Amino acid sequence: MTPAPDAPTAAVTVVGLGADGWAGLPDASRTALREAEVLIGGPRQLDLLPPECTGQRVAWPSPLRPAVPGLLAAHAGRRIAVLASGDPMFYGIGRALAEETGALRVLPHPSSVSYAAARLGWPLEDVEVVTLVGRPAARLAAALHDGRRLLVLSADATTPGEVAALLRDRGFGPSRMRVLEQLGGDRERTTDEATADDWPGDRQPGDPLNIVAVECRRAPDALRLGAVPGLPDEAYEHDGQLTKRHIRAATLGVLAPAPGELLWDIGGGSGSIAVEWMRTHPSCRAVTVERDPARAERITRNADRLGVPGLRVVTGAAPAVLAELPPPDAVFIGGGLTAPGLLDACWEALPGGGRLVANTVTLESEALLADAHRRHGGELVRLAVAHAVPVGGFTGWRQAMPVTQWAVRKTPDTSSGPSSGADR
Repeated sequence: MTPAPDAPTAAVTVVGLGADGWAGLPDASRTALREAEVLIGGPRQLDLLPPECTGQRVAWPSPLRPAVPGLLAAHAGRRIAVLASGDPMFYGIGRALAEETGALRVLPHPSSVSYAAARLGWPLEDVEVVTLVGRPAARLAAALHDGRRLLVLSADATTPGEVAALLRDRGFGPSRMRVLEQLGGDRERTTDEATADDWPGDRQPGDPLNIVAVECRRAPDALRLGAVPGLPDEAYEHDGQLTKRHIRAATLGVLAPAPGELLWDIGGGSGSIAVEWMRTHPSCRAVTVERDPARAERITRNADRLGVPGLRVVTGAAPAVLAELPPPDAVFIGGGLTAPGLLDACWEALPGGGRLVANTVTLESEALLADAHRRHGGELVRLAVAHAVPVGGFTGWRQAMPVTQWAVRKTPDTSSGPSSGADR
């Protein structure tokens, strides 16, 4: 039999630990910890190691992420072992370490998610995992759909109460909850099932090392929010500055969000385009620019309520504030088209392959879009929506203002602005 090749030498070894500590580690993980000259981890994790692990023990400072490069540099040339909870590459420190060093060896342990699914009898492929570790509880709202099963990674012992409160506030009070603590350890415990409506507000917090299992149930009178763009207009707080449902769905269709992409939403209004861009995938990002402070605050509230608290809201006038923003993958202009230089600035900011979509209802802005279409191609369309309304004792159509939309993809060799020449 040909022996297996030796594992490549790594400057850093990341060892996953469970709640059972040293006793639950395989031989390879124990050996790595015994041989390490430096042991880095949280105080709880370091306390799980026996005296035979003689390396220098270094506790992570807070905040953790900015400290990673400095700690690695301070101990360069020494055998470093980093302790992580469960699987280091699943919402763990493994990601930050992989971004800092190419020489990384990872020895994973079963994650709390794997343990929870096993205890509950839930197939992992049918479960959505949401982490609230270092993240606002509001992001859970985007995952709430009737009948879905969620596993929520808790930040601490107060997280289950926050989850129950959010479920009640978002119309999912009938959802069933259980809390699983210290999974895989001697003190493992699963609470009795209770609905979010019945979760007592004065319930004493349990163990800080926990995961919350949620079976989503929407209240009969709660607004139904789908998984695709075109949420009901009633889902938004607004003062009339709102891209209406049918136009919004058509606009997101041509913006074509993809995982990891960044949108500039210019003239945010109520923030609906940016919110629904981000709801298409957890990794989608957006910056919305709104010059009116009251509307900017309203956008923040809408983003929070609809599960995308990571939406960045910039209060200011475009194009002046655009130079401070990271390069976009797509731009939507929903207002302010007649501001001098706005269309040029947005076009110049787009990389090759980027998309630009602009909507307007005024003749003045429509003329700008027609000129841009003549120079750069793309698609110029008029979107019209009519609603059936009572007309006396009968029913008739009430036409909304038609929306002119220009949608274009910037070709990789395009570098000129909309006013500088044709590029078809």
